[in-house]
This record gives sequence, structure tokens and C-alpha cells, in this order.
Amino acid sequence: MTKPGVPGDDARTVDLPCGETVRATDLDLGMREFDCVCGDVHAVVMDVHPPERFLPEFLVDLLRETVETSSEEMPEFDTPHLLGVVLEEFPEQVAVADLSDEGDVGYALLWVSDFDSRRLHEVVVELVIELMEHAVSHADDDAAIQEFEQQMLEFDVSSFVDQYRAERDLDADDVYA
Repeated sequence: MTKPGVPGDDARTVDLPCGETVRATDLDLGMREFDCVCGDVHAVVMDVHPPERFLPEFLVDLLRETVETSSEEMPEFDTPHLLGVVLEEFPEQVAVADLSDEGDVGYALLWVSDFDSRRLHEVVVELVIELMEHAVSHADDDAAIQEFEQQMLEFDVSSFVDQYRAERDLDADDVYA
């Protein structure tokens, strides 16, 4: 893993949740996490990373069909919406930076979390399940609500994340890990 943060450079820096800073140019498109000088490993997500990094394509398609966004700039449900949910739930554990004016980085939005990439993956799945539970709770079909609740009782987020990452064969060089 890369260890960003070369002293003496005047490149734009991003304040991290741990209190450290990192140069925006040290976080490249292929990076999914990095070893911070604070001693922790932080997950890195960029707006160019697809939501399929965290969720199966069929679920992303379903979210795109059902979730209405209020953004003219991002009308389709995508990674910024997923990370927005994470940021809303964990505001102190996620740093976000708008780097749209930083021509050297190749992305516009950046999120760096106190979580490593695997834990962030679990958090995203947990929060999407909460969104789904909320949506199902508004259904007029009690049987569907009960069936969904039963399925969620049997659903193991950690096992899902392990299986999803294994099926996608995610390794340290994979941009979507």
C-alpha cells in the first residue's frame, strides 16, 4: 500500500478524520485504502468508482430505479449517494473533499474514512439494508414486510462481504476493492 504525504510539497491537502492530512495527488484512481502516518489504514473512495464496488449490479440497478435523487448534477443513484449515506451516519469518521478544480487528480469527489476498505464495505451494505427496511416498512403488504424481515434476520453482512469480494476476486491492485 502507498504511504502518502511527502513533506515540503505545496499540493492541495485533504484533512483526514484522524487529524492528519494527505496530498490529493497522492491518492490515485487505483487506490482503495492507504497506510496513514497515524498508524491506521483508511479506505479511499472516489466519485469515479462505481457503486458495484460495494453492491451487486442487480441491486445497483434496483436502487437506480427506485431511489429518487434531488441533484441535477447527479440525477442517477451512484457512488456519491452511497457515500453520502455513510457520511450522514458517520460524520466524524469520514472526510470528504471536492477536488473538481484540482486538475491533477482525475476525480472530483473524494471520501476517506477511518474505516479500512473492508469495514467500509460492511458499513455500506448495512446502511443499504437499513434503507431497504425503511422502504419495505411503508409497503401495504404485511406478508412482504414479514418475509423481508425474516430474510434480513438470516442475512449475515460479514459473510456477504467476504463472498462478494471473493467472487469479484478483489485484490490489493483492484481499483474497486
